[in-house]
Amino acid sequence: MTDTTLSVAPPTAVPARPALDGLRRTGLAAAGLALFVLVWEALPRLGLFNPMLLPAPSVIPAAFWAELQSGAWSAAVGASLGHYTIGLVTGAVLGLIAGVATGMSRLAEDMSSWVVRVLRPIPGLAWVPFAIIWFGVSPAAAVFIIAIGVFWIVFFAAHGAIRGVDRDLVEVAEAFGFRSARERLTKILLPAAMPGILVGLRTALGQAWMAVVAAEIFGVPGLGQRMIQASSLLATELVVVYMLTMAALYGILDTVFVAVQGWVLRWKA
Repeated sequence: MTDTTLSVAPPTAVPARPALDGLRRTGLAAAGLALFVLVWEALPRLGLFNPMLLPAPSVIPAAFWAELQSGAWSAAVGASLGHYTIGLVTGAVLGLIAGVATGMSRLAEDMSSWVVRVLRPIPGLAWVPFAIIWFGVSPAAAVFIIAIGVFWIVFFAAHGAIRGVDRDLVEVAEAFGFRSARERLTKILLPAAMPGILVGLRTALGQAWMAVVAAEIFGVPGLGQRMIQASSLLATELVVVYMLTMAALYGILDTVFVAVQGWVLRWKA
């Protein structure tokens, strides 16, 4: 009798190409950052740039430690985080409400279209005089400036996301009995538009930090005011300390937001 047993070849090992590519990209990014810091360090040390105008990276840790020990760093970070949080939440909530309303209602969109065209091009700094007149040199003025910058980003993200929802989904929802505006919003429109809305909110996180400096340079305590004080004394190492502080705070908040975004959109996996 002929042996008809088939021999099965052992499975070949799959090369860990994605992992290697990830390590390679990480290594290149680290090398690029190290090269950037080395060039930055060399410019003032070689006399190619005035150290008063461009401090070397090596002096930054000592400046940060002195600022931390004095309590100025903690006070500035705490004040700015307060302005940032309130302004971000206020602008995002108002922008979301307005964007969803105009996205759902053609009448609301038509009535607000020219108002949006008039107000949208006005930069946040142009509102500083009114902020001072209305609120004085106070944290409320800073919150106002930050909220304006955030509002438009979230407004257009929410409006576009709601408008982009497939109309077939709405018709199917109506066929299953979801006919009221509230039911359409909560059961169909918001879940379908959530990815676009979250993209707008993530963009607003960065925009709010940029607005913090503009909101505080006219005297409101915080990171922006401390940077202006340091620059007036040519303490540029402190300016860099606070620039890196804002970058680090944004990086932390963005990382947390991405984690929350992944959890909210886990249904897409």
